[in-house]
Amino acid sequence: MISREPTLERLSVAKSLLLTPFGLDESHLARALAEIKAHKVDEADLYFQYTRSEGWSLEEGIVKTGSFSIDQGVGVRAVSGEKTAFAYSDDISAASLLDAARTVRSISTVAQTGRLKVATKKIASSRSLYNGLDPIASLDSTAKVKLLEKVEQLARAKDPRVAQVMAGLAAEYDVVLVARADGTLAADVRPLVRLSVTVITEHKGRREVGSAGGGGRFGFAYFDDALIGQYVDEAVSAALTNLEARPAPAGEMTVVLGSGWPGILLHEAIGHGLEGDFNRKGSSAFSGRIGQRVAAKGVTVLDDGTITDRRGSLNVDDEGNASGRNVLIEDGILKGYIQDAMNARLMGVKPTGNGRRESYAHVPIPRMTNTYMLGGDKSPEEIVASIKKGLYATNFGGGQVDITSGKFVFSASQAYWVENGKIQYPVKGATLVGSGPEVLKRVSMIGSDMKLDSGVGTCGKEGQSVPVGVGQPTLRIDGLTVGGTA
Repeated sequence: MISREPTLERLSVAKSLLLTPFGLDESHLARALAEIKAHKVDEADLYFQYTRSEGWSLEEGIVKTGSFSIDQGVGVRAVSGEKTAFAYSDDISAASLLDAARTVRSISTVAQTGRLKVATKKIASSRSLYNGLDPIASLDSTAKVKLLEKVEQLARAKDPRVAQVMAGLAAEYDVVLVARADGTLAADVRPLVRLSVTVITEHKGRREVGSAGGGGRFGFAYFDDALIGQYVDEAVSAALTNLEARPAPAGEMTVVLGSGWPGILLHEAIGHGLEGDFNRKGSSAFSGRIGQRVAAKGVTVLDDGTITDRRGSLNVDDEGNASGRNVLIEDGILKGYIQDAMNARLMGVKPTGNGRRESYAHVPIPRMTNTYMLGGDKSPEEIVASIKKGLYATNFGGGQVDITSGKFVFSASQAYWVENGKIQYPVKGATLVGSGPEVLKRVSMIGSDMKLDSGVGTCGKEGQSVPVGVGQPTLRIDGLTVGGTA
């Protein structure tokens, strides 16, 4: 059997879903783009999207909800300078394409004179990071219900203090097609699945919660018995640990962050400040600091959309540019920012493959993919043992960050009090307060256990949500403010 090159295969799938059923072909795309280019613009593109999604949830021993949806449409954009005109429609047709094109070209009132240059067609270079399967079809409905019921049964069998179990299963099959005014054509077929487990334990009138889960760009076969058991163990263990938690102390102290998901603090407090739009406008704490030391030696931070099967990875971004492995901070020195096409052009640099949008109804903006810090040479045990008095935070809930100042507030959902290098007891109610740029300078020990999260992250920015990944090794931070309840 002869298989087609992956990039061409993705283009074929995208055309079969987004063009052919509506009587469209590449000539219609070219005509719409020519309508926009009849007025002088710097950039223009068409973004077609077909999304099929499904969700199941279990609560109180039964599958209470199931949802299924299909959404499709096209977004049409023109960019002149730093101004953007955008129109979108869930009606994919030649007429709606031309209407949208004529609407957005009004961003520039200067008509082109003379003969328009016809762009040469070119297929965008892309990666092959995940299988373009339909994850919804990878497991039948009966098996999905049984999977959730297994989560319930395993969790309740763990401990009699388990009072309630909630589990969710979600899948998405996302196909996009990008046509740019420069003649570039790009497509991606993006599977995405996630399993989430939440457990509530109760003892002597006290109730606590624990959660776990994961996912990525693959089918439901990823969730085998061993992994389901691992998620259940983690959720039950967290909830039981929190039953024993004491009020967290407050004050300035040494804080050790665990590996993996605690990288969400890195994502929020540092990652957003390295996005191109904030830095072009001078509103980030990192603006104008390329080449300067912004972190302690040994701190290297990357945004990498090229990791196989990861939740935040992309074969191409939502502007048709190949995703990249971008070094943002190297050994403490700021090396670059995360860029979409418009901000890269205005800053005189190349796009980094980070132009992302929630859907065809949104404009692309610079967004993170998988953001993480590289590991060092210390064992996590050595780092914890170095604490005289301080906090060891292994999991986080929500938080807030001010991009301009870099100041953040994060709540630890699982943390421990440590004295003389020994974990004493779990604590609850701990919040970490600080400044992203300052925290980077106070990293004094970096673990050798760099780990990515299990595949659960969703990032919000300007009203748009996209799937992302985070990660880091165990880190020791000196002199971080902890807001507690004790």
